[in-house]
Amino acid sequence: MAKTIEQINEKIRSGKAVVCTAEEAIDLVRSKGAEKAAEEVDVVTTGTFGAMCSSGAFLNFGHSDPPIRMCNIRVNGVEAYGGLAAVDTYVGATAVSETIKGYGGAHVIEDLLAGKRIELEAWGPGTDCYVRKNIRTSFTLDELNEAYLYNPRNTYQNYGIATNTSDRTLHTYMGKLLPRMKNATYSSAGQLSPLLNDPHLDTIGVGTRIFLGGGIGYVAWQGTQFNTQKPEKNGVPISGSRTLALIGDLKQMSNKYIRGLDIYGYGTSMAVGVGVPIPILNADIMKNCAISDEEIFANMMDYSITSSSRPAMQQYSYADLRSGSIEYEGHTIRTSPLSSYKYARAIANELKDWIEKGEFELTVPSFSLPKESGVKSLEIRE
Repeated sequence: MAKTIEQINEKIRSGKAVVCTAEEAIDLVRSKGAEKAAEEVDVVTTGTFGAMCSSGAFLNFGHSDPPIRMCNIRVNGVEAYGGLAAVDTYVGATAVSETIKGYGGAHVIEDLLAGKRIELEAWGPGTDCYVRKNIRTSFTLDELNEAYLYNPRNTYQNYGIATNTSDRTLHTYMGKLLPRMKNATYSSAGQLSPLLNDPHLDTIGVGTRIFLGGGIGYVAWQGTQFNTQKPEKNGVPISGSRTLALIGDLKQMSNKYIRGLDIYGYGTSMAVGVGVPIPILNADIMKNCAISDEEIFANMMDYSITSSSRPAMQQYSYADLRSGSIEYEGHTIRTSPLSSYKYARAIANELKDWIEKGEFELTVPSFSLPKESGVKSLEIRE
């Protein structure tokens, strides 16, 4: 029998909602079938925790006396964007410090969440209404007027497996890739991953309330590089496909689920924890939430090929990848994840707990994300 989100919210408010994680959904559907499971379950929770480079935070400092229009801004020595209103800025996760090696915008955001004091230096042109030309001070998260995370591209729907056939070690955003295919890395929570449990975004849209960085966030828009045109297997893409743009109040979040990363030879990034609740409106949605690592596949690619369109070498399931090794043309390749399955599980369970306690209700999306969308490449013109 079909349900509505409002009916599910009524059960959440009364403490009667039945919630399970995406891991738990697998065994439930196997034992009872999707129809019966959909009658019993109201919400399935998902989770992911890994590097999401396209992330950052908007901050508002408030005005000094006399005031300044900040155009050139540094926070803990990291360049922040100065092309906004007088005392607004955006700190990008991958911006790097001019003075501290291995430190960047993501670490500034993590330090803010840890309650640390951040050094601010800013310069402006000096105008009749903003006469000050420079300022040097410090601030904490609590002293900011507003601070909110805005991430243009998070929660990639699957991603490729990286290996290296060359004779030299490669340092990439997929980590350290040893020569002659001695290792392979991957980055997805697989059966717990939000967009693999709702592969065509039947329930996720603009305005969907989510777990973001330990607090409550929302889907703000489709993520950049949102692509519905990738091949599928067992109903889910086998390479990077859909993404989400996310927003949330930084002051609600925790440095447990927002972490600065220093990826050797590549640069800084930020690990972001995201959990998306999936309302079980019908049996088809329940069936999607029961997909297992054995049924989710990804393409392995050679990162020694510098083209952005690397050909797929072979497909492997996430069960294969999580076993610790895969086979390719007689080679045994050691595998390792870049995302944390432990934290993905913790996020799914924490979100489940919020819902069961009535602390988190679901939202009806304002509108759906695109059903058809492709990605264009940058044409080089000289």
